Amino acid sequence: MELIGMLDSPYVRRVAITAQMLGIDYVHRSLSVFRNYEEIRAINPLVKVPTLVCDDGEVLVDSTLIINYLEGLARKGRSLMPADPAARRRVLQLTGIALMAMEKAVQHLYETKQRPKERQHQPWIDRVDQQLAGAVQLLAAAVGKGDHWLTGSNPTQADVSIAVALRFVRQIRPEALPTKEFPGLYRFSERAEALPAFITCPFD
Repeated sequence: MELIGMLDSPYVRRVAITAQMLGIDYVHRSLSVFRNYEEIRAINPLVKVPTLVCDDGEVLVDSTLIINYLEGLARKGRSLMPADPAARRRVLQLTGIALMAMEKAVQHLYETKQRPKERQHQPWIDRVDQQLAGAVQLLAAAVGKGDHWLTGSNPTQADVSIAVALRFVRQIRPEALPTKEFPGLYRFSERAEALPAFITCPFD
């Protein structure tokens, strides 16, 4: 199967890292929706990344749906989702917050970098930034000192998604993550980035 998209996208990167951690083989095609628009369009008319081209040619989009599919391909006993219902709910809750942080960082980027200055809407930018700040605060509370995984001795999808979100926000909106205010988040991020799957799938 082929994973389409660049690893500077947090959504592409969380899929790539998840596949690595689940032991699922794939070919990565690092294509940009901006520079390689027509090439991606030929593969997927939606021109959305991540795009997963399955071995039979079927195409999947949306990182959460792709990850759900990959979980179904993983060997028995190898999963980033806990079997325990309470732990699973916690992982889903924290993954949702991480996805929110990614989304708001992307929205800020597009609004301030892709839209002409005269067409930018400051109240919308302020709202997006406020939502991002809320997500960061919730993640900081969940991570604590950043010296442990969130629901057990091994990383889950929540750990992967949070770490990917933190790396992205650190790059795109560093002012939203001041080091002195959130040392636990930085410690957690660095701990996750040292894992082999993260090293194999570096932020571009």
